[in-house]
Amino acid sequence: MELKEKLISSFMAFEEHIDVHSELHDVRTSAIKNFENKGFPSKKEEAWKYTSLNAILKNDYSVFPKHDNAIEFAEVKKYFLHEIDTHKVIFVDGKFSSFLSATTHDGLDVCLMSSALNKPKYKMIIDEYFNKIASKDESLTSLNTAFANEGAYINIPKSKVVEKPIEIIYFSTGVESALMVQPRNLVIVGENAHVQIIERHQSLNENPVLTNSVTEIFAQKRAIVDYYKIQNDLQSANLIDNTYISQKQESRVSVHTFSFGGNITRNNLNFYHFGERIDSTLKGITIIGDKQHVDHYTLVNHATPNCESHQNYKTILADSSTGVFNGKIFVEKEAQKTDAFQQNNNILLGDKATINAKPQLEIFADDVKCSHGCTIGQLDETAMFYMQQRGIPKKEAKALLMYAFSNEVIESIKIPELKKRITKIIATKLGVNLGFDL
Repeated sequence: MELKEKLISSFMAFEEHIDVHSELHDVRTSAIKNFENKGFPSKKEEAWKYTSLNAILKNDYSVFPKHDNAIEFAEVKKYFLHEIDTHKVIFVDGKFSSFLSATTHDGLDVCLMSSALNKPKYKMIIDEYFNKIASKDESLTSLNTAFANEGAYINIPKSKVVEKPIEIIYFSTGVESALMVQPRNLVIVGENAHVQIIERHQSLNENPVLTNSVTEIFAQKRAIVDYYKIQNDLQSANLIDNTYISQKQESRVSVHTFSFGGNITRNNLNFYHFGERIDSTLKGITIIGDKQHVDHYTLVNHATPNCESHQNYKTILADSSTGVFNGKIFVEKEAQKTDAFQQNNNILLGDKATINAKPQLEIFADDVKCSHGCTIGQLDETAMFYMQQRGIPKKEAKALLMYAFSNEVIESIKIPELKKRITKIIATKLGVNLGFDL
């Protein structure tokens, strides 16, 4: 049975465990119908022109894990930001792990999506926010919506400054021969509130994993959200990450995406403005090799005046790896005084590495400041020669140049311990000890 048919038939089994009389039933039914009509995206679609899912869809994925797969903290300690105290919301094979989690509320409303979707006390919030900014047309988002049940629900109250970062980690144990998981996250940040969130998907062995994740983030007036995505999984793992962000007046949201591991990674990152003086920041570092593939698809929809957006993506490709950057800035007629910047820089370390870059501007306002730039090249041989003449071995010189290339994004990380962790991962990827205090 093909995966599409398996999922559609599995939805019928899924429905047996949910309330078919709830309003969510209609949302789920509409979503599965959209997926049934459209199926998995293909390269025939412009947005997926450079990314094919055919190879990974051939696996016989388990849609509902059959085991209660407990893991010990010692097995996964290295994946946590253990240098500082954090709130932890942890899932194992798609199921919440109370043993690994540490959700001391500290005035926060942190719980599971399954609780928020099914408990009456959350009904008003779910009615207002769930599936309201996520695409109703994108087939993989629809697939996630149809099966939406488990994930992180985070509601930061008005004027709350969350002192500790929140870590959301999804572990895959590999007990199943192949596993598909579809986490659903809902993050609501109240007026004048501030939160830092770190998200990670991590396999613990080489069995194939396909993750189709959807996250909706709502930043209310003057809210500040710093969101970090660490993608450093095994090369048997595939991730489709769909993130939708709604921003209201004077809010500031930044999303940093660090793509180092995995087989195929697709990041769909969408920002929507609903007020003036909004600031949106999208930054990323991609360092891959072998036959890895990373695709960044970004959208910033400027719909209101006097707003800013800043995109800066750095990519280093080695061996036969492929990268894609498709960044779109859309400025509506009413969005006068928009200031939008987009930059994509790429380094190819070999003749077989490939980058497909498509920066886009669609501007319907006449009083704006918009710019975009894209560069594709190799390491500066003059700089390499200069460093070698001063006693720096070729391998270290090459690594230092690549680190300098990435540093502009690294420096914008606001959590010092996370900045050290990312620097260490980059050093490992580059195969050198950069000599930093880690």
